Amino acid sequence: MAQGQDISRREVERLDRYRVDRQVDRQVDRQWEARTGAVTPLDRMLVRLALARLGDPGCAVVLWDGEELSPPRAPVRFRVTVKSRRALLGLCWDAASRFGDLYGRREVEVEGDLANAMAEVNRSLTARPAGFFGRLGRSSIPPLWERYARAEDATRVRQHYDLGNDFYRLWLDRDTMQYTCAYYPVPGMCLEEAQRAKAHYLCRKLRLRPGETVVEAGCGWGGLAFLMARHYGVKVTAYNVSKEQLAHARTRLEEEGLEAEVTFIEDDYRNIRGRYDAFVSIGMLEHVGKHRYAALGDVIGRCLAPNGRGLIQCIGRNAPVPMNGWAQRHIFPGAYPPSLRELLEVFEPHGFSVLDVENLRPHYVKTLHDWLSRYETHAEAVQGRYGEVFMRTWLLYLSASLAAFETGWLQLFQVLFSRPGNNDLPASRGYLYESGPVPGPPVSGVAVSKVGE
Repeated sequence: MAQGQDISRREVERLDRYRVDRQVDRQVDRQWEARTGAVTPLDRMLVRLALARLGDPGCAVVLWDGEELSPPRAPVRFRVTVKSRRALLGLCWDAASRFGDLYGRREVEVEGDLANAMAEVNRSLTARPAGFFGRLGRSSIPPLWERYARAEDATRVRQHYDLGNDFYRLWLDRDTMQYTCAYYPVPGMCLEEAQRAKAHYLCRKLRLRPGETVVEAGCGWGGLAFLMARHYGVKVTAYNVSKEQLAHARTRLEEEGLEAEVTFIEDDYRNIRGRYDAFVSIGMLEHVGKHRYAALGDVIGRCLAPNGRGLIQCIGRNAPVPMNGWAQRHIFPGAYPPSLRELLEVFEPHGFSVLDVENLRPHYVKTLHDWLSRYETHAEAVQGRYGEVFMRTWLLYLSASLAAFETGWLQLFQVLFSRPGNNDLPASRGYLYESGPVPGPPVSGVAVSKVGE
């Protein structure tokens, strides 16, 4: 990959926040090393308090003078090296938000598998009784950073997705570049096979038939749109605000020869127009913001045909929890993974009928294993192009995501829904597990009985 290839001015501005002047960094390090001095009893007490707040996860802490503090009640499962008193104070003040910054700048190091270490912390916190501040953290009130204007929505989305297609191409599947959970129904599937299986699984759930129209809100690099058009004979209108993703999708559209079947529109989902037989949104709801679920429901209500159906796939939680501050700053600005109850706020105001709910969390664990493995293979290339801080930031993000899904901190919801009163439904769920497109016409539903029969 050529140095500087395919980097726009916007990307450069985005990446500047990760670039560190090495000379200044070394001067700062020397200043702090001079100020840190010997470890004191207060430093040791702060380490013990910090570990206790994490539920004593079996973490040994190595301080800047080489002294190691072992966990008081658990075997050592991993080690964290804290390189300065400044880093220690940052972890004590707000470990959830500051750890990522310190790890990115190498002020904190983790010995051992990073994802496993994060998983141990998650398990320890889960087992710890929730105090007042833990309960407060579960508040479902949207934080202030979620309340932003439509133009800022697009800016935040591009901040994550317009890093450059070459970056994502390094570790996503090579066929469709799908940046969402894959589906592994058969052991031993590779990432490419699992992403294709996911796309077909979604289409079978929607029971797509030739000649139907589909609108996709947040289409990524276009992989699902191409598959729906080519294998299921539908016409797809796909909306997206990421310029980089759309540039890739439109180039591939010409290569695929599907210009008559697929249309890509650079616009916000709230500007969707027209009527469609099916609505699909994969991995976009996390960017909508909880306070805008009713508005998304309005869009679906406006564009869905009388017998239309829809499917939303999104990352979620078992209970409402605000997004981690570090992830908000560096990875997903404005993102919010909802609980299942919160997700229903999209459907209830319009009386949509929820037909099927599935949690594919174990499949996201496998997806992240594959992504992380590929990312680690190309970590040197990422560092050479974007800098070490950026490389370590994304390494931590993928590792922490893997840990969050493995320990159940995050879920992956697929919710299938339709207009109320739609009785044109299958008699069983068997059709979901057949291979290829759904054959023939749909199975007729049971007739609606009159009151008193």
